[in-house]
Amino acid sequence: MGFPTWVWIATIGALAAVVAVDFYLVARNPRQPSLRECTTWVVCYVVLAVVFGLGLLVLAGPGSGGEFFAGWITEYSLSVDNLFVFVLIMSRFGVPRRFRQKVLLVGVVLALLLRGVFIAVGAEAVRRFDWVFYLFGAFLVYTAWKLLREDPAEETEFTENAVVRLVRRVVPTSTAYGRGTLFTREAGRRVVTPMLVVMVAVGTTDVLFAVDSIPAIFGLTTEPYLVFTANAFALMGLRQLFFLIGGLLDRLVHLSRGLSVILAFIGVKLVLEALHEQGVGWAPAIPIWASLAVIVGTLAITAVTSLVRTARDRRAPTAPARDRTVSEEVEAG
Repeated sequence: MGFPTWVWIATIGALAAVVAVDFYLVARNPRQPSLRECTTWVVCYVVLAVVFGLGLLVLAGPGSGGEFFAGWITEYSLSVDNLFVFVLIMSRFGVPRRFRQKVLLVGVVLALLLRGVFIAVGAEAVRRFDWVFYLFGAFLVYTAWKLLREDPAEETEFTENAVVRLVRRVVPTSTAYGRGTLFTREAGRRVVTPMLVVMVAVGTTDVLFAVDSIPAIFGLTTEPYLVFTANAFALMGLRQLFFLIGGLLDRLVHLSRGLSVILAFIGVKLVLEALHEQGVGWAPAIPIWASLAVIVGTLAITAVTSLVRTARDRRAPTAPARDRTVSEEVEAG
């Protein structure tokens, strides 16, 4: 089903109002947020997403509601994986602890705007060309295989993308963060501070590292409104989750394995449903409740096995000196 224009306007207006309040609070008092504050915000954003999904269940039907929940959970899981990248960016640019909230908030908003462009292009491609489903499906299966082959313990370094390099080359940039503003004056000329460069890095890198998320959610729903809202709710609480992670990312040692299973499942689902639509008798149409069960079940198993593995490793004899973990990078500032 298509959603009327006024629903789009109301939704975007409500999301913009929430982000504006969030930004006002961050700009008013730049600091490292407390654990309690982060927990409260993350819970609020999750509750907002759940209430929104339940509203869809009641007003738009179980199909739309189920597709939103499946898409939101998938996007949230893939976005959590991107927190590794955010940690590397903060470390690479040496962002002061008190400015990290502002950097992440603006970076996430930029990422959402860029994803909006991708969603619009993807929706139009899906509407016009049936073969796009096969392309998306093959890409997701390939991404899953590649993710499965990666070593979770292997260190990954952040490499500046073309957009960040272009900003550095075209715009005069200072070396000091100063008061956390985007612009300052050096030697009588107006230059940008590293704050702007880091915001661009967070926003554009999120899109590059999450390029699998757009095909993934189109494998769960082809309704642009549901694709957009699932992405929006997945990204909105990501800033607070960054500060809340503590040792979470280091304990979720099987997260990449779980995500690879989910991506492979959605990829196969896309291909099967495309074949089903073309009248291939043996290709089933996988219902959304089955997709939701596979996604939630995989994440639950991933979390349990990860915690069991890390608990077992902590009981092992003391290991030799090592590099700092992701959580230690966050806490160190």
